[in-house]
Amino acid sequence: MSKNQFLHLAVLLLASQPSFSQEDSSARQLEEVVVTATRYPVKQSQTGKVIIIIGREELEKNPGKNLGEILNEQAGVLVNGSLNAQGTPLSVYTRGAASGRTLVTIDGVPVGDPSLPDNEFDINLISTESIERIEICKGAQSTLYGSDAVAGVINIITIKPDLNKPMQVKASLAGGNYGTLKANAQVYGRLVDHLLYNIRYTHSSTDGFSTAYDSTGGKSHFDNDGYYADALTSNISWNVNSALLVKSFVQYSRYTTDLDQGAFTDAKDYTNTSKNLMLGGGVVYTLAGTSITGNYLYNESNRHLLEDSTYGQTYYTDHYYGKSQYAEIFAKSKLSESFTLLNGADFRYASMSENGLSGTYPLTFKDTSVSQTSMYSSLLYSGPSGLNIELGGRLNTHSRYGSNFTYTFNPSFLLANKWKIYGSIASGYKAPSLYQLYGPLGGNPNLQPETSVNYEGGVQYSDKSVTTRVTYFNRTIRDGIDYNYFTSLYFNYDGEHAQGIEWEIKMHLSSVFSLAVNYTWLHVREQSQSRLTYKDTVYSYALRRPASTVNIMLGIQPSKKWLINLGGHYESRRYDIGGYDANFNPLPDVTLASFFILHAYGEYKLSDRFKFFAEGKNITNRKFFTINGYNSIPALFVAGAAISL
Repeated sequence: MSKNQFLHLAVLLLASQPSFSQEDSSARQLEEVVVTATRYPVKQSQTGKVIIIIGREELEKNPGKNLGEILNEQAGVLVNGSLNAQGTPLSVYTRGAASGRTLVTIDGVPVGDPSLPDNEFDINLISTESIERIEICKGAQSTLYGSDAVAGVINIITIKPDLNKPMQVKASLAGGNYGTLKANAQVYGRLVDHLLYNIRYTHSSTDGFSTAYDSTGGKSHFDNDGYYADALTSNISWNVNSALLVKSFVQYSRYTTDLDQGAFTDAKDYTNTSKNLMLGGGVVYTLAGTSITGNYLYNESNRHLLEDSTYGQTYYTDHYYGKSQYAEIFAKSKLSESFTLLNGADFRYASMSENGLSGTYPLTFKDTSVSQTSMYSSLLYSGPSGLNIELGGRLNTHSRYGSNFTYTFNPSFLLANKWKIYGSIASGYKAPSLYQLYGPLGGNPNLQPETSVNYEGGVQYSDKSVTTRVTYFNRTIRDGIDYNYFTSLYFNYDGEHAQGIEWEIKMHLSSVFSLAVNYTWLHVREQSQSRLTYKDTVYSYALRRPASTVNIMLGIQPSKKWLINLGGHYESRRYDIGGYDANFNPLPDVTLASFFILHAYGEYKLSDRFKFFAEGKNITNRKFFTINGYNSIPALFVAGAAISL
């Protein structure tokens, strides 16, 4: 489908929406409250930012999927590796921006791993069972969230609201093919009038399949690569009095995954063990129209790579350690009926180190650190006529790179409480990660920060039966940071221009049938150093990012006890690194074919407290590739039961 054809189709669909419903009541989605767009609760109708909400109910209808797979089904979000073996490193590409340009937050607090190449957070460490809600805020968000929020923010919300019993229990158990086992237990409640608690434990394991693709047709007998993960999460919230709220959070998670040597290459005894500890707390003090929020988070990551394949002798071991600390304070003041002012400041510290051995060659460097301090302000106008405007700016001071300023201008207009027209001009900022500056594989201390400008605009219609939205985005990055496979160094490329269209629609066709569809079109043009020579080259595509992505879900609920969801996922062809020849010379990029896979979910509620469920992914066992030389998922099935007391 061409760009013009899609625009024509989207306009026709938008124009046709009122025929689905003649209700005059307020649209549910526009009235839903979000926190990620402004750092405090507002109705979606009051913000012009593009927000996707994934609630607990939707997460429970995907028991066999990890967080990466669920994010991968949202408009404008591609998680490369999510359709590969469990434990595969996941790269979040929001609106085509490379890995590390989408900031992950836990309950609004930024998290990351300084020992990973792009300072991204390994979302393999987050179990979907520990999540109450996900808010994806797309577009440049560096004004409110600082460095790395170039293409958007994924806010993982763990707090369970509206608890009213001293103790409640939820548990589930599921098993499937390839030795898959999933278990979850949760205890939560309200101990006294104002003390809420929530404790969760999750386990996931599988014998798996070979990570690397055997191009000999199975003659090489590649072994299966397993995955084993555990996570323990707890949070407490205490309303000391009507003005003061105190909260705390702790999460410990770990997983071990078997690895292969590389693309098309097996390894018999090669593992990666990742551990993560996060703990923190915060306070919210409210008085006379002003609320003051303070947060602190300590985040520690350990990764250990071990290959022990030659007569029991370890010849490769590498241990990465990353630590970050984050502290912030911000105040929200209601200036009048229409104006709300947000002022804040934060401090970030990150350090990493490595200690390893490859044969007799040491892979070590001492602990290295950087810090950032920021001040920001945002003014939100929400008028009685339906006009909403957000205007904000942030001054960021980096210990290595000095000061940088980002801004946001985001107007929107609500018409008849059903139509919303919105637009945005916002800048983004990303400082080089510690790994990119000093890492053993390509570290370059001469890197400069990358900057970007993001434009977007769109229209949304919503009533009781239909919600649909079309958004156009346009982003330009200067001094972008990438890895050159020819020179084996990180470098700043000249520039990247990305544009695209996102279309989403959700319809209640009847009391039995519902339909959800989203489509993303992406075009990236990059002027960069060639992956084959030292010359500058213009690429009209981005690696591992398809031009078109489609997700479809048909819901069928013939009664309160039965539910069936039938879904499909399509990705057009994309390009990937071609690898190296026998003399270690880089090969041209390769084309990976388009694919369409089917999945299904069904549940039967025996009562309000007990249900059976089953889920299948790639149920036709379609052979496809999203990373050159690595297997994608075969047909996978899980079935189990859940109880709530």
